[in-house]
Amino acid sequence: MNTSYANAEPSREEVDGLSGSTLVEFGAPWCGICKAAQPLIAKALAGAEPLRHLKIEDGSGRPLGRSYGVKLWPTLIFLRDGREVGRLVRPTSVDAISDELARLAQPA
Repeated sequence: MNTSYANAEPSREEVDGLSGSTLVEFGAPWCGICKAAQPLIAKALAGAEPLRHLKIEDGSGRPLGRSYGVKLWPTLIFLRDGREVGRLVRPTSVDAISDELARLAQPA
């Protein structure tokens, strides 16, 4: 699990071209709701199949978050081979995150 938000974000084309399972987490280091979700995300990821975790600092004018229509933080987007297969906005339980991770791990 990445513990810090990346200031530099990949392009949408780069994310769309990723192979395998990826979790893209949009948020901000100063966001209280994002901070509260971190233990839930960490616990869910600890019990999940290995996957790529991109933790992206989002905000006004950030193209990657806008391309996904992100409006609230944290937003978790689950990708398989660059295609969105699930999304959680402001997750409040480990189970909700784990369910999406389990669905992501299933064959297409």
